[in-house]
Amino acid sequence: MPPPPLATPPAASWLRRRVLTPLLHLLKQGLSPGQLALTVALGVVVGVVPLFGATTALAVLVAWRLRLNIAALQLVTHLLTPVQLLLLPVLLTQGARLLGGPSAQVLSVSSVRHLIATDWREALHLLWRAELGALAIWAVGGTLLVGMLYLVLKPVFARIVARQEVEEVTAS
Repeated sequence: MPPPPLATPPAASWLRRRVLTPLLHLLKQGLSPGQLALTVALGVVVGVVPLFGATTALAVLVAWRLRLNIAALQLVTHLLTPVQLLLLPVLLTQGARLLGGPSAQVLSVSSVRHLIATDWREALHLLWRAELGALAIWAVGGTLLVGMLYLVLKPVFARIVARQEVEEVTAS
């Protein structure tokens, strides 16, 4: 009689495979809970910067300057790409209202197309002011968000490290 088949463990979720497990491996590689909390907090903010193409360069610069793990910061920033795409129109619209002047209320795809067709210089000025306003809003909101996320995530990662240490001691 053949032995009964072994039960297969349930498949790990996408979130566990792509986010949680890599972050936990970073904790095992020597990152302190504070460093990982700062890395994740900065990754969230850098990941939603309202400027296409700046995410990777900004993440590398921030990680290098603060001596954080570049790979971890890149992981978090690239996971936030869908959020960045959702926030971009909102931030540009608010940025146009902040710095756009009298033509700021016309920031929609159709109105920008019309403005480009009729007065492309005015369209460029509007988009430039909208981008600067969006970056200003992002910088102020991002500063607050980094602080809040750091304060919330540091004790969470400290508990995870403590739990891992207990599991390692009981396993050996």
